[in-house]
This record gives sequence, structure tokens and C-alpha cells, in this order.
Amino acid sequence: MKKRVTLTFPKRAVQMPVTYRLAKEFNVAANIIRAQVAPNQIGKLVVELSGDIDQLDAAIEWMRSLHITVSQSVAEIAINQDICVDCGLCTGVCPTEALTLDPDYRLSFTRSRCIVCEQCIPTCPVEAISINL
Repeated sequence: MKKRVTLTFPKRAVQMPVTYRLAKEFNVAANIIRAQVAPNQIGKLVVELSGDIDQLDAAIEWMRSLHITVSQSVAEIAINQDICVDCGLCTGVCPTEALTLDPDYRLSFTRSRCIVCEQCIPTCPVEAISINL
């Protein structure tokens, strides 16, 4: 099972090797999508956790016991087809190939592959891509 979550670390927990401990102690893989972490500051990490459901729940409970805020990510990428010019620039930055050009050079979006990394948003020259929260 996979869960996309946002982790907010208190200042004292930023130095902790959380992703290592998730793998070692809970057999949970953490795919880091976005990170904003600096010493002595509140840190944020957007990760996709994958593993057995019971292991995921135990890992999330462990992180909460360390006062790490764990919140489910529910955002989705939205593409306004009315203003999209099918230039394909977004396909070059999409790490999961959720955005591709079909054989007719029309933009194709596979929502199930999207990890909402948001790299496509600033790449779009006509601002046809946005995020729905």
C-alpha cells in the first residue's frame, strides 16, 4: 500500500534520520517528493510511504510519538485544457511520466501516475497547470 503524507518536523527532530528508521525498523520505503529541512528550523517533507498497511500505521504512529505532524496529502494536479497549448514542456520535468505527449502531440495526463510533486506547475508557459487542494 502507498500513502502520500506531509511530515512537519519540530526543530529538535530535524536532525533525526527518519527515513532510515522507517526502512530499518518498519520496513516502510519513503520516496521523498519534496523537502525543506534546515538545522534549528521547522522542517517539511512530502513523502510517498509504501509498505504493508499495518507497518505503515505503526510507522505513522511512531512519527507522531516524536511530535512529527503527519498529514495526508489530498492535493491533485489540474490541467486546463482550454488554455493548454500542448507544448510538452511539462513532460520533460515529470518524474513519473504522468504527463506525456500522445502520437498526435496532444498532452496526456495519467492521474494515477501523478505524485503531485508540482514540478510541472512553474514549467507551464501558459499557466494551464495548477493544484487543487
